[in-house]
Amino acid sequence: MRKIISLICLLLPTLAFAALPGSTLEIRSDAPDRHVVVKGDTLWDISATFFQDPWKWPQIWGMNRDTIKDPHWIYPGDIIYLDRINGTLRINNASNGSSGFGSPNNAKVIKLSPYIRFEDSEHTAIPSISAKAIAPFLTRPLVIEKDTLKDAATLIGAREGRALLSFGDTGFAKDMSADQGKKWQIYRPGKTFFDPETEEDLGIEAIYLGNAEVTAFADVSTVTITKSVQEIRAGDRLIAAANEQVSNYLPRAPKTDISAQIISIEGGVAQAGQNEVVTLNRGTRDGVESGHVLALYHKGEDIKSDGKTYTLPDQRYGLVFVFRVFDKVSYGLVMETQLPAELLDRAVNP
Repeated sequence: MRKIISLICLLLPTLAFAALPGSTLEIRSDAPDRHVVVKGDTLWDISATFFQDPWKWPQIWGMNRDTIKDPHWIYPGDIIYLDRINGTLRINNASNGSSGFGSPNNAKVIKLSPYIRFEDSEHTAIPSISAKAIAPFLTRPLVIEKDTLKDAATLIGAREGRALLSFGDTGFAKDMSADQGKKWQIYRPGKTFFDPETEEDLGIEAIYLGNAEVTAFADVSTVTITKSVQEIRAGDRLIAAANEQVSNYLPRAPKTDISAQIISIEGGVAQAGQNEVVTLNRGTRDGVESGHVLALYHKGEDIKSDGKTYTLPDQRYGLVFVFRVFDKVSYGLVMETQLPAELLDRAVNP
């Protein structure tokens, strides 16, 4: 199946590439002629090896979001060739030396012999962006409406008056429903997100504390702590766990104008570097979608000259990739940055 998908996607890269508006892509001066895919690569990383704008990789591959919504078609061992004439990339599968697109210049003719054919699982396909970096954020609420945790199941304590719980400990909770399953996640209400411009309440940050599994449902249910990342105590809330799923995303610029600001950085710190997660004050109601790529800007500083104050232009320094969206806020992964991302920095159309 992945051979068919690859062939469909890549047989006509020039046509698809030329059809896209603003399709001029700059090849890096140090771009190699080929790259062998290894485990841990991402489509963003590979595209960055060859092009100045790696977030445009659907364009680089001659794709668009209507042709492939969930791309599982590049695997470790594949060889990526740069077509410098058309400004696109092509795949040559390493297992048999054939690509279906014609061989690179000066390639030798290889005599093939019968061999055992292995079909790659989509689970071994390389992702669009780092699955490891965003996976923990895909199965947690992160942002909740004002009263959501107020009405959630509640940890009421442990035996012998223990105040704190951790991995392996037994606790007791109320208001747990058996029809929601045995696996739960434990949270504590965190800070309230406010829009820095309008001061609107955007929701409450849910602080993830760990996981619990119910061993007995009752008016007072018995739970075992199966994971703890922070100390757990009476009063913490429990929400039924979601199924863990990491998806691929097609990066793209928003179709409408987006102007957001960074209102929080994972870990409660003031700055974020590459591959760190930031929270933006815009969500689905503002037109933000998973896969949107936004440019990051520092606000221009004020300087004085000849007794007058001048505001310097805002400085563009990186890109953020939106991977999860709520109604009023969204979460993004800092993909490229020349400077640390800071609170209140702007994120706008690239």
